[in-house]
Amino acid sequence: MSRYIDITLEKRGVTCVAKLLDDLAPRTCDAVWNALPLGEGAYHAKYARNEIYTLIDAFAPDEPGPENPTITPIPGDVMYFTFAPWQLSAKSHGYEATAPKIDLALFYERNNLLLNPDFGFVPGNVFATIVSGLDEIAAASQDLWLRGVEGETLRFERREGGL
Repeated sequence: MSRYIDITLEKRGVTCVAKLLDDLAPRTCDAVWNALPLGEGAYHAKYARNEIYTLIDAFAPDEPGPENPTITPIPGDVMYFTFAPWQLSAKSHGYEATAPKIDLALFYERNNLLLNPDFGFVPGNVFATIVSGLDEIAAASQDLWLRGVEGETLRFERREGGL
């Protein structure tokens, strides 16, 4: 049976639905599913282009490791990244990381390249795909880019009862 999650920009009141890719990223799907609900402050990418994400403390008892990785996500991809504190320490990022962080991200438009000028390509695990609400979350994400992220939360929750 398929598993689904709701991904919400809380302040903007916009939710999309994503289907977990259990067949392609089973360890990542289980790690995220077992830790839900998750969410912190929302960010819009500087380098990757059409991405919104949240950074949270590492939560999986066992790190899932690479599975279904990409550096060129497409619209609707939902991804999991692990970052060591040194990877988030550049002052230009504005983060205060003292422990490993998990980046849960969604991509809402095309032409993305996961390249960080500080340390190179940044592959991540594609663990879900948006199946409903992509246009709405894309519009809200663009608003996040244009008007700012202050006070916004990106939340991931289990969707009970399927699509």
